Amino acid sequence: MNRRELFAAGTGALFASTPAYAAELWKHPMPSGAPSRLISASDFGAVGDGIADDTAALQAALTATFDAALKDKGGRVLVIPPGAYRVTHTLKVDLRKQGKRQPTKQTVIRGQGAVLLSDISDGGDILEISSHATSRFLLIDGLTVQGRGGEGHGLVFDCNREQSYIYNFCLRDLVVQGCGGDGLRMIGNIFEGQIFNSYFRDNKGNGATMGHGPDGGVLSAVHVFGCVFGGNGSQGAALVNAACDVSFHGCYFLQNGAFGISAKNGCTLLSNCGFENNHMKADDFADGDAGVQLQVFGTLIGCTAYSIHKQTHLLRAFITNHLVMVGCTAAGGGKAKRARLARLQSNGRGKATIIGCQGGVDTVGAFDAAQLGGDRAGARFGAEWNSASLVRLGDYALWVDREGRLRIKQGDPLSDGDGSTVGTG
Repeated sequence: MNRRELFAAGTGALFASTPAYAAELWKHPMPSGAPSRLISASDFGAVGDGIADDTAALQAALTATFDAALKDKGGRVLVIPPGAYRVTHTLKVDLRKQGKRQPTKQTVIRGQGAVLLSDISDGGDILEISSHATSRFLLIDGLTVQGRGGEGHGLVFDCNREQSYIYNFCLRDLVVQGCGGDGLRMIGNIFEGQIFNSYFRDNKGNGATMGHGPDGGVLSAVHVFGCVFGGNGSQGAALVNAACDVSFHGCYFLQNGAFGISAKNGCTLLSNCGFENNHMKADDFADGDAGVQLQVFGTLIGCTAYSIHKQTHLLRAFITNHLVMVGCTAAGGGKAKRARLARLQSNGRGKATIIGCQGGVDTVGAFDAAQLGGDRAGARFGAEWNSASLVRLGDYALWVDREGRLRIKQGDPLSDGDGSTVGTG
């Protein structure tokens, strides 16, 4: 089964392969440690047959786990055994301090083979984690969050307030799909965390939304590794409320309704990410757009784009600072045979450095991009005297004046006719 067939198989393929794998894990579910640190959702009455309403039992298990972790010096591991747990209203984890104690002990929600099966129809989120304290070392591992379309977001981290924090967190091996809003939503003082090998697909909103808190809080230093964002109704991933310090490594963005990634205040790093056939809601190729929407600044290394439908470029960017692209490629076929690498625009101050990239660059207005290698042999630099990417030979600047003559000056040129011409008597 190739990648596209696996993606098309969706939930059926996922659930078909999960029970045997989860059952094997369940034989040896935990690393060595004190048994008193382990809490099982089944001890609170959770059934996991997909029929019984497990909301109250799961809520009791979550509350007991985090309360216990706060009361003593050790963390807790909540185990949700393999099964489908019907949920009829929002499960909530409310992280608060107790006296001087902060929820900073390692607390784990482990759910290999466990599915939170939403039966929420009032627009409420499925699982919501809200911090009113300094909250550290939270790990959510192996859980599937399955929406039906009538709920809100799938997994929510809320830290939209001053003097409250969520950091040193890890999300690993999650599946969040079919939700009525975003799959994952992180807003506020959330930083220094990682998301590994997780799957955000077929959500009506974005696959993931990450942003600063409108009422206070900065989201930063979040790193995403090997995740898939596909088939979502809007963006695969969106950085909102001026957030920019998020990096994506080895992730894949495909068949989303709009952009694979939208980052309107920039994005720290995209490395080895793929963008395929996004903008599925566009009418045709002419109405489509790029895999990545970027403003202000960004760095792309080893990223690829491929389209046979409506995705027009790997990147569309309005740069006011600096863009770097290294070793990126873009190609198209069928209806998208005119797909290219990038469409770049600037406010007059932005600049770009493009090294070893393939696929062609379109510029809008006066935009200078220094290009080395790639589609054309050699190098290409800005030609006007005030270009941001002039050729520099030591202290000397080279440019082409309005008459087509090559000019040189030691130091920065002050006008088109500054310096002296090269190669004339």
